[in-house]
Amino acid sequence: MPYDFKSNLNIKDDHLFIGDVDANKLAEEYKTPLYVIDEQKVRSNYQKLYNAFSSKYEDLHMCYAAKANTSLAVMKILEDEGSYIDAVSPGEIYTALLAGFTPDRIVFTGNNVTDEELLYAHQAGVMINLDSISALERLSKIEGTEGKEISIRVNPMVEAGHHEHCITGGPKSKFGIKEEEAVEVYQKAVELGFKPVGMHSHIGSEILESEPFMLAVETMMDIAGRVHKEAGIDFKFLDFGGGFGIPYEPTEDELDLEVFTTDIIKLFREKLEEHDLGSPAMYIEPGRFLVGNAEVLLTRVNTIKNSYRKFAGVDCGFGTLLRPTMYGSYHHIVVANNMNAEDVEEIDIAGNLCESGDLFARDRMMPELKEGDLLAILNAGAYAYSMASQYNSRPRPAEVMVNGDQVDVIRKREKYSDLFNGQQVPVRLLK
Repeated sequence: MPYDFKSNLNIKDDHLFIGDVDANKLAEEYKTPLYVIDEQKVRSNYQKLYNAFSSKYEDLHMCYAAKANTSLAVMKILEDEGSYIDAVSPGEIYTALLAGFTPDRIVFTGNNVTDEELLYAHQAGVMINLDSISALERLSKIEGTEGKEISIRVNPMVEAGHHEHCITGGPKSKFGIKEEEAVEVYQKAVELGFKPVGMHSHIGSEILESEPFMLAVETMMDIAGRVHKEAGIDFKFLDFGGGFGIPYEPTEDELDLEVFTTDIIKLFREKLEEHDLGSPAMYIEPGRFLVGNAEVLLTRVNTIKNSYRKFAGVDCGFGTLLRPTMYGSYHHIVVANNMNAEDVEEIDIAGNLCESGDLFARDRMMPELKEGDLLAILNAGAYAYSMASQYNSRPRPAEVMVNGDQVDVIRKREKYSDLFNGQQVPVRLLK
C-alpha cells in the first residue's frame, strides 16, 4: 500500500507542525534554510526497533550508525536510550566519547585506515572491527595490542541498496575480507596475538524487506560456523550491520518490523544451533531508521521562473542537502504554510548553487507555488546535515531540536567569517 506522507504528519490549521511547534514560526524566528529535528521521534524510532528485535532475542545491541547524523544532541538522546555506537572514523569515536558513550559501547569499523587511526582507536579502548589483512597486521605492531579482543569484517557477497554508491557487499564492494579467506584470516589474527571475538558484515542501505537481509544473515552465519569449527573461534557477538530503510517515495511501503524481525531472529537461532555457536550477542547498526524521518529541512521559495520549464527556486542547494544530487534520491516535499492545497502542476524545485545538477525535484507534482512559500523537505535526518558543505561559499544552516513545544538551537547558523576557519594567507602575499 502506498505510503501516505500527509497522514503521518502533524497538520493544524493548514500548517505543518513539528512536535507541537508551527514550522512557519520556526522559519520566521530562526530563518531559512533550517534543519528541524523532533527529539521524541528519534526516541520512539529507537524504542520501536529495539523492542522489535530484543523481544525475540534478548542479547541485542543496537549500534547507532553515527555517520547518519553526528549531531551531539542526537548522540546524547541515543546514549540516554541505551544505544551503542557504530563509528567509522576517529572523529566519530571522539564525538561518541564526548556525547557520553563509554568505550565498551563503541565499535570502530574503519576502511583503509592509517596507522595513526588504528593507534587512536586502540588507545581509546573501543572495539576495533578490522576491514583488511593489512589493517590486522599493522594493528599487531602497535604496542599493547597483545591479547586484544577484535572483530573482523567479512564480505558475504550479498548486495542491497537504493544506489550503487550505497551497496556495501558483493563483488564490487571495497569493504571486508573475502568469504573464502575468513578461516585463514582469523587463524592469522590468533597467531598475531589477538583474541577475535566478533564478526561483522554490511550489505547496503535502504532495505525495506527481509529477503536480502536474510540472505546476508544466512551467509555470514555459515562463514562464522566454518571459522568456529576450523579456527576454534568462540564468538561473543555477531554484527549484521544496518541498512534498515524508511519510505522516501509515496510508492514505497514501510518496513514491516514484525515480519522482518521474526524472519531474521528465527534464522539466526537456527544457524546458531546448526553451527553450535552458543549464544553470542546480536549487533545491528541502524542509522537512517532512527533519525531519517525525524527531521525536515525548511527552505523558502524566493523565485518562480517560467523558462523552458517552470522552476521554483529556493534558498538552499546541494551544499545543504546533497542526496538528491549525489544519489538521485527522492525526498517528499510539502508546502508548510499551505498543507491542504492540492497538487495541480509539475514543477522543478531548484537550489541556489551555480550547478546544473542542483535540483531537489524534477517534474514534481505540487500545489501552485508562490514566492514566499515555505517548503518542508521531509526525511532529512540521515545523511543530510552530516554531508553538508560550504560549496559556493555558502555558510551551513542552523539546526534546531523540538521536544513538544520546547525549541533549542543545536547547531548555530554559520556566518561568512566561518568560511575562513583554519585558513591562513602566507605573509609574502600580504601587502
